[in-house]
Amino acid sequence: MDKLHLEIVTPQGQVFSDDVSSVVLPGSEGEFGVLPNHASLISLLKAGIIDIEDKNKNHDIVAINWGYAKIDEGKVVILADGAVYVAGNSESELANSLDQAKRLIESMSSDTNAFAATIAKMENVVRAR
Repeated sequence: MDKLHLEIVTPQGQVFSDDVSSVVLPGSEGEFGVLPNHASLISLLKAGIIDIEDKNKNHDIVAINWGYAKIDEGKVVILADGAVYVAGNSESELANSLDQAKRLIESMSSDTNAFAATIAKMENVVRAR
């Protein structure tokens, strides 16, 4: 099985680093998916969520305000200005990280429809856990 290594880094440090099956990124021209052996490219990312699918088909999400993605055949590196990994071991931790993610995206999004769609997608992934 081909592997894809994903790293998400902000000026404050590393937010995520692991092997994944696929990742969907909020590109400046629209969302796009990355699988192992993807063609190399660099892309501007807009405020939104990074949808990460692990080897067990579980989904994790990371909210970003903006950044860049560098994609090679087996590795994706995201350099983001700000990022929140939406996770938690309890309902309150999960709710707290979801609120932080909403605030991060809201601070960068002037399009209320896009903001609402992003929040709905984020909440759907969290509910599916």
